[in-house]
Order: sequence, then structure tokens, then C-alpha cells
Amino acid sequence: MTKVKTTLLAFTAALPLLTMSMSSQAAMSPYMEGALIDVCKAAISNSVHKLNKTTKEFRLQKKTVALKLMCNGEDVISFAEHYGADKTAATLQKSLGNVSITDVAALSKVNVSF
Repeated sequence: MTKVKTTLLAFTAALPLLTMSMSSQAAMSPYMEGALIDVCKAAISNSVHKLNKTTKEFRLQKKTVALKLMCNGEDVISFAEHYGADKTAATLQKSLGNVSITDVAALSKVNVSF
């Protein structure tokens, strides 16, 4: 009987925490949702001007959009490419910047003596 009471008590204590975390994840203001939908629509329009205008209108940085925005379960760059919007996809890709990886071990020679 104590095992049932312990389980019931643990569940009762965890229930408010679960409801708070679920509601915070699902809550998004209608303004922000509309802004993100407009950015997704601008991304598939293949018009760089429209994409720039939309991101500036909502004061969003293209790098942040490229890194964090998901449209229909895909990242925004893949989403634009999926709909044939190569110009906007390339613009968003450029906003990420160039990343280069240099293998330091291959560049420097190590001399080992026995």
C-alpha cells in the first residue's frame, strides 16, 4: 500500500511541473507566428528582395533565421531548395558565413627521435 501512495504522491508532485513545461513550449504569440510564416513564404518565393524586406520588417537577422527557423519540419534553407527557390536559399546560406577547417596536424611536421 505504501508503494501505491508513494507513486501517487510522486505523480501529483510532478504534474504541475509537466503542465508548466508543456504550456511554455507550445505558447507562441500570434504576431511571432505570423512573422515566421511570412519569412517562410518569402523564402520559397525565390525573391531575394522579398526575403530581405520581410526579415527587415520583422527585425530578424538572416543568420538567425537560417540557423533556427524550421518551415514544415525542414530548416529554412532546405525548405527553400525543396521548392526550387535557389536564390533565397543561396542568400540564407551566405548569411551563415564561411567556415573552414584546417588540419593543424597535417600542416606541421613532427620530428621524433629514437
